[in-house]
Amino acid sequence: MKILQMLPSLVLGMFFLQVHAQTEMPNGFVKAKLVLPDSTVVTGYVKDHIKKDASLIFLSETGAVKKTYSGDEIISAEIGAAQFICIRGDFFKIVCTGELCFLQKCSDASRKPTYNGTEALFISGTPGKPGDYFIYANRVKALKLVSNKTFASVTASSFAGCTAAIEKAGAVQGDIARLGEAVIIYNNLAGK
Repeated sequence: MKILQMLPSLVLGMFFLQVHAQTEMPNGFVKAKLVLPDSTVVTGYVKDHIKKDASLIFLSETGAVKKTYSGDEIISAEIGAAQFICIRGDFFKIVCTGELCFLQKCSDASRKPTYNGTEALFISGTPGKPGDYFIYANRVKALKLVSNKTFASVTASSFAGCTAAIEKAGAVQGDIARLGEAVIIYNNLAGK
């Protein structure tokens, strides 16, 4: 009889524990916001599989929806403090943004098959390998790989007409990771 009297309290206690568990961040997941191709914004938690297979495991804030998104199913993602843009199935970390974006490649979708029914297709992905830097022109959607071989030609064509940005690009002396400083100068002067 005493067990029957305790049953409502036990059920109520389990309910509150479940509600509390759903408000905590799941282990291995990070708070995120995804923008999908139809401009829908979904918020929740993600487990990062960007380097492994150019995808994210998404879990809604309530825990009701769990879905894997590949890079070709996302326009952009904000994962913790980092921002990413997806181009042709690949994830790129945004170093700086504006009319020109300076990006670092984080995935390689070129080996990842997609399926059209039973037929496997391979997304062309983007040039370069994870860790490479790119300049992306937002207006024309042009992605340019920056390497030691292409440094001079890419900076000259990307910063055409902006002497300050060209000079800053020359001053970084091949340190491609610092090219973002020239992109910032270009974006600041391009808007004027």
